[in-house]
Amino acid sequence: MTNQELKEFILAQVPSASVTEGKQYLTVEVPSENLYQLALTLRNSEQTSFDYLFCLSGVDMPNSIMVVYHMESTLFKHALVLKCQTKDRVTPELDTVSDIWPTADFHEREVFDLLGVKFKNHPDLRRLFLDDSYGFPLRKDHVDEIRIVER
Repeated sequence: MTNQELKEFILAQVPSASVTEGKQYLTVEVPSENLYQLALTLRNSEQTSFDYLFCLSGVDMPNSIMVVYHMESTLFKHALVLKCQTKDRVTPELDTVSDIWPTADFHEREVFDLLGVKFKNHPDLRRLFLDDSYGFPLRKDHVDEIRIVER
């Protein structure tokens, strides 16, 4: 499937998505309410078969937290970047994709631990590195009271 065909396929699923072609990947920005269904379609469709989620990361934006998903089809050898922003920074939340790609389990836990994004319906959403009394150190508004990190 070419990038143009992928773009048409995605826009047929989610017309409100924004699709751009970068130097390396086709990048799709999707509203949070469409994230789960699009991810499921990309994984299960015989035309796309995105069976390998190789990276999931979080980005602190001025008004929200963005979660970025890098995926690949091992069958068709095409890759895609899927981006989704939370509705706000105060209570950031997105649907989990850990039931679609099991590799997302620990990636989502890491984003939860360091940025505070709650992934709805995650089977075991708990902190990986820090205890519950600690804040979210990768957020720009995080205050390090004991100055572990000098800025």
